[in-house]
Amino acid sequence: MNEPQWWLRMAQAACRSSSIFLRDVGNGLLEVSHNMLALVGLLVVALSIFAAGRADLRASVEQQALDWLQQRHSARAEDGDYIAEPDDADSAALAKALAADPAGLNRQQAAVATWLSRRYRVAPEPVARLVQEAWQVGQRASLEPTLILAIVAIESSFNPFAQSPVGAQGLMQVMTRVHNQKYEAFGGALTAFDPVTNLRVGVQVLKECISRAGSLEAGLKFYVGSGNMDDDGGYAAKVLAEQRHMMRVAAGQQVPVTIPTVVTPAVAATAPNAGAASAAAATNGTEEAPSPKPKPDHEQVALAR
Repeated sequence: MNEPQWWLRMAQAACRSSSIFLRDVGNGLLEVSHNMLALVGLLVVALSIFAAGRADLRASVEQQALDWLQQRHSARAEDGDYIAEPDDADSAALAKALAADPAGLNRQQAAVATWLSRRYRVAPEPVARLVQEAWQVGQRASLEPTLILAIVAIESSFNPFAQSPVGAQGLMQVMTRVHNQKYEAFGGALTAFDPVTNLRVGVQVLKECISRAGSLEAGLKFYVGSGNMDDDGGYAAKVLAEQRHMMRVAAGQQVPVTIPTVVTPAVAATAPNAGAASAAAATNGTEEAPSPKPKPDHEQVALAR
């Protein structure tokens, strides 16, 4: 055997030995890794079982995790990123109070909410919440929910931040400074701009006006501050006309969202009641679109006297 062949065989043998060594090392590392993973898994299961029986330990771990997340949020905010966060811990309750899923309403409520949303160009979710509230409050106050919503429509066009020149505020344009005591149970006068709170207080004021006046039409005159006047500017007729539109919608009838509120102020001032005034206006063909502006003199002015 010559020398070159001998060296070649030696090299091949060395390569085979190296490959066998490396393969054995790799199999050993793989086996060790599997054993380590199995050990880690067993430790995790054991810790989970132990933590499940220790409520105090579980609460401590959760609190530490929450603190870490808050620190991460704070660190990001310090870096210049804005993070919107609620002031109260129960932010879900706040969202639920301001809006509702229209799909969760019954057929009548859903139809009215959809119609009002399109007519006054407001989001359907907060309108759905107000419709839901009007049905609940109306039942407790023995008032038609469509009447409550009609007043909201005529007074503020569903703008919860509306304010008249004399200080009537919110959806139902309640004089906050006159009826501030009614807001105390809700947290004070500033809650006048909370839609649901304003609606509840407004219904209470409306109920007082109707009881004082003795009838719905006369109560509406007191509500708008015209109880001692012969003419309410067609206010009662507007409200009742808008209510009739909503009652037709609730009954399943097709009512265009662009339908005007039918009012003849001159007839409304002389008719025995606002309903007759509205009917006369429809007969005469006089039409007036819904007014987004609240009346400057409201029921609260009359009640304050």
